[in-house]
Amino acid sequence: MSNHLATLGSAPATQDTASPPLTVPAPSAAPADARPDTAAPRTAPAPAAEPPVKESALETPPPYTITATGLLAAWMANQQLSLAFTTYRSGILLLLGRTPEVRISFMSRNLERPMGLYVSATELYVSSRYQLWRFVDTLEPGEDHQGHDRLFVPRQSWFTGDQNIHDLSIDRDGRPVFVSTLYGCLATVDDRHSLRPIWKPAFLSRLAAEDRCHLNGLAMLDGRPKYVTAFSRTDAVDSWRDRLRDGGCVVDVESGEIVIDGLSMPHSPRIHRGKLWVLNSGTGWFGWVDIDRGEFVPLTFCPGFARGLAFHGDYAVVGLSAGRKDKVFAGIELGDTLKAKGASPWCGALVIDLRTGDAVQWLRFEGDLVEELYDVAVMPGCARPYAIGFQAEEIKLHLTLPREFRARSVGVG
Repeated sequence: MSNHLATLGSAPATQDTASPPLTVPAPSAAPADARPDTAAPRTAPAPAAEPPVKESALETPPPYTITATGLLAAWMANQQLSLAFTTYRSGILLLLGRTPEVRISFMSRNLERPMGLYVSATELYVSSRYQLWRFVDTLEPGEDHQGHDRLFVPRQSWFTGDQNIHDLSIDRDGRPVFVSTLYGCLATVDDRHSLRPIWKPAFLSRLAAEDRCHLNGLAMLDGRPKYVTAFSRTDAVDSWRDRLRDGGCVVDVESGEIVIDGLSMPHSPRIHRGKLWVLNSGTGWFGWVDIDRGEFVPLTFCPGFARGLAFHGDYAVVGLSAGRKDKVFAGIELGDTLKAKGASPWCGALVIDLRTGDAVQWLRFEGDLVEELYDVAVMPGCARPYAIGFQAEEIKLHLTLPREFRARSVGVG
């Protein structure tokens, strides 16, 4: 089965919603296009043999375009899921769903340096430069909002200060748990302070706002922190930068033991079906850890800096970054491997079949605005998510009541 490509559309970073895209039906059975949530799309046919159509009709180049395999929307429909991404330095929270016509639907919201991402059936948490945000789905079962089956509304924010929060999750007690990379610890929110530390690796002599080891990734098990990743075991200010090629490790939070070392810039540890999976980002490989042997078992090479990992059944979704223009993978194995393969790094996401290691679907961000992703989340049971932003009028006008107070017969007081 072939995967044809189609350009989905573009979205300016300065607006709360995406601009009208040029949608291109894919020549395969499941067309792929992008439909912003506030404007009707313009369509143009695409010959099957032609490469993806760019938005050349626009007077000024769009900040970014999204290009995807033609069957991505059909795959999402078959798996009954949507996707969410954070784009780090470009400041975008992106929600990717599908329309009833099985076409890709995307929308974006602006946040300052969004990174860590956690999504449940009713909540969405995202970290930004100095805040941690909690969005809540206000729709009751069976309701929709202008064709969307999730309506995430910002309901709570913690001002954490700029402690470089990376991965985050929610523990079994309903508390946010996040990696404070600046302090090199796991922490939760506090009513009085920027954070309340709950764990630090034994190789750090004390808590200091010095980013000593670049602790970054978090894997949860049964609602408790289980594993973390760090770029190094160094205990001096900013010293992890000298150990990018082979200083990375995975630490067992419960025992404090090093599960594996010798990794290169590891990210996004996750437990799925009893295995510990990790992105060995500096090498470009996605794989799992044989804990008994202390070995990394590679599965799929990723043509970019892999960061952000989520699972659904037999599939993994891996985020990719193209790298920064000032530092394009110098001195790490990823750059050498890309050169040997004659490939260039790109920004986007791969859908990987865990049974074969093959990338069966993918999407790409093109343009100077979005060159990095940090995190990705799968939203099971969701067709087309929507999030209210902070800049549009709807944040002022959107009012909701609990269902029990909607009937006239119910009084208050």
